[in-house]
Amino acid sequence: MAKGLREIKNRIRSVTNTGQITHAMELVASSKMKRAQDAAIAGRPYALLLARILGTALRGLTLSDTDFVHPLVQARAVKTRGIVVISTDKGLCGGLNSNLFRFLNKEIPAGTPAKFFTVGKKATQFVARSHRDLVADFYVSDRVNFSEVRPIGDYLLREYLAGTIDSIELVLSQFKNTMVQLPTISQLVPIIDIEKKMQEQVAAHSGGRFALVEDDREMNFAPDAKTILEGLPALFFKQSLHQAILEAKASEQSARMVAMKAATDNAKNLVDSLSLEYNKARQAAITNEINELAASNAGGNA
Repeated sequence: MAKGLREIKNRIRSVTNTGQITHAMELVASSKMKRAQDAAIAGRPYALLLARILGTALRGLTLSDTDFVHPLVQARAVKTRGIVVISTDKGLCGGLNSNLFRFLNKEIPAGTPAKFFTVGKKATQFVARSHRDLVADFYVSDRVNFSEVRPIGDYLLREYLAGTIDSIELVLSQFKNTMVQLPTISQLVPIIDIEKKMQEQVAAHSGGRFALVEDDREMNFAPDAKTILEGLPALFFKQSLHQAILEAKASEQSARMVAMKAATDNAKNLVDSLSLEYNKARQAAITNEINELAASNAGGNA
């Protein structure tokens, strides 16, 4: 019985130490979560404004007599898809990555003509393990500075313009709130049906505070449409990529905070259960000793 008590006591000590670790990780994730959520939410109005500017300019370009066509807004046959998978670098974030990869397997089955680009070590490991065509992997810090995202955008655009890939699609965990992160896939390039895409983004991100305004005014581009629009679609793509990574980071920190809180709560419940078991076992051991002493005393008197 003494051995059993010792094992339970060691188990209580081990679970208590683990609970302290997960609680510390919960506090760290909570701090990072607030910063990541604020960054993602703060970036949405700028992304929507840039989309409105691009949509208005493209509409004006269509209504004008110019024959200028930007390669990023020109539809073409998709023979090889370019898939950018955005995941976490570390684990301990619940089912965030597993849900994302399950979604990826469903939407883009193995054997689909596609080249993959990853942001996050977990995505890199998954793509390599599933024998998909991994072209490049990238690292982005938790702060997600635009200077970190710009080279990724430049690389992807070079691959697209060279004809290596015929589309650029993002697969990520979209941040909804602290408890909900939804796997999504969206096409950024070529930039077609921008009005529909922007309406979807407005509905998803603005909460009804913004709306795309129809503007059918005839526009004159000075000095010319090519000069005005040459860099705007590329900037829109890089900004959209930056916003997507911000959303993914907010999802990561939210999922990790929730997972660590659940682990801490489970550790507390397990300690309570083990403590009850320990007290019962200790009481049984004491009762057994008392019975033995009583029996021994009765035998001596006889």
